[in-house]
Amino acid sequence: MNSLLGQFDIPEDRIRRIVADTINGTDDGELYLEYSESEALMFDNGRLKTANFNTDQGFGLRAVAGEASGYAHSSELSEAALLRAADAVSAVKGGYSGKLAPAPARTNRHLYTDENPIPSPSFEAKARLLQDMDAWLRARDPRVRQVTASLASSWQHVEILRADGQMVSDMRPLVRLNVSVVVGEGDRQESGSYGMGGRKGFGEFLVEDSWKLAAEEALRQALVNLRAIPAPAGTFDIVLSNGWPGVMLHEAVGHGLEGDFNRKKTSAFAGLMGSQVAAKGVTVVDDGTIAERRGSLTIDDEGTPSNRNVLIEDGKLVGYMQDRQNARLMGMEPTGNGRRQSYAHEPMPRMTNTYMTGGDMEPDEIIASVKKGVYAVSFGGGQVDITSGKFVFGCTEAYMIEDGKVTQPIKGAMLIGNGPDAMHRVSMVGNDMQLDTGIGMCGKAGQGVPVGVGQPHLRMNQMTVGGTQV
Repeated sequence: MNSLLGQFDIPEDRIRRIVADTINGTDDGELYLEYSESEALMFDNGRLKTANFNTDQGFGLRAVAGEASGYAHSSELSEAALLRAADAVSAVKGGYSGKLAPAPARTNRHLYTDENPIPSPSFEAKARLLQDMDAWLRARDPRVRQVTASLASSWQHVEILRADGQMVSDMRPLVRLNVSVVVGEGDRQESGSYGMGGRKGFGEFLVEDSWKLAAEEALRQALVNLRAIPAPAGTFDIVLSNGWPGVMLHEAVGHGLEGDFNRKKTSAFAGLMGSQVAAKGVTVVDDGTIAERRGSLTIDDEGTPSNRNVLIEDGKLVGYMQDRQNARLMGMEPTGNGRRQSYAHEPMPRMTNTYMTGGDMEPDEIIASVKKGVYAVSFGGGQVDITSGKFVFGCTEAYMIEDGKVTQPIKGAMLIGNGPDAMHRVSMVGNDMQLDTGIGMCGKAGQGVPVGVGQPHLRMNQMTVGGTQV
């Protein structure tokens, strides 16, 4: 695709002069340009229920001075719109520290293809595939009452122009397949779901082996829940499965390690750099450099190359995730975590792929060590308070552990705790670290961005479980 700067109604050198005049005399800033396409199809209750295609383009102009920032955006790529934006953001110039921040380092790294995943396969082929998934699941088990299958894809082209004339660009594909199944016997109904995706084309996800694996896993989880008994309430040793259960780590710990919360001292981890904030053996990393992963970025939305950032090492807090503004104000380096939902939003520190690294325990050894406890295989929704670190997570698949063996499936289990405290309760770390299958979405301050999570099997001692049996 041609340069987005070329879509304006004025020459490129005129755009560069306006941007330079606006940002010079401030600490930092950029012109962020974006063109995006997205498509989503959902097959529900035996028919194609929704099909959407959308394109959007626009720019966001930002000037940063001290703790203040001025931001204006428009979907109109014109000189008039750019001048209006420049006038609006120039109001922050009074807090200038005296020196424009240096530009981000350049990178030739390429973490994903430039290709737009939307055209292939065709719309008709995608709709037919969703219909096939529905028919296959209904034929698989007579207890299937409802199937919801969806395909979503997007392609984003961004360009970032700085006052010194440096410009970087990135083209970001993203795809996702998701299926959920409702099964029933008599008056009882239960559900299961599975999804997968990444920054690539649909290729590997839509071959028969892949979509059948997703459908089979959603059905398996639903049938497990159909025979589940109400979860007990109380204090138990907990074993978390690998992969997607890392969403608890993302919420309960990850957000608390974002730079803005720590600079403002609203995080439970504020002021604890160098302190033991987790059990020994616990290492937490945010890594935006993993090829084709959902949360990965060649560059972040300020132009900084993404990095592998160690946040907690052997239990000690050693790093935060930073955008440019918070890094400068805290006397630290940007880490490639400045992210925004679109041109209509300012960047802020956000996670990419956040996970706990593996240890040396076999998963079976971890489960065998528990006399009576809960094995949490998958989580659904959760709530976290960043300031206190308190969290509540609902299990979508969980089992009792009795005498070191996984026994009865349970439903309605809620894991309740405090992020920093929970990290001290980790007593065993498995050797099977795994990232999720490519389905994560993270919300913060009204902005949503795609992310990855992951972890190995973990044992956490004496955690509170909310259930329906006491």
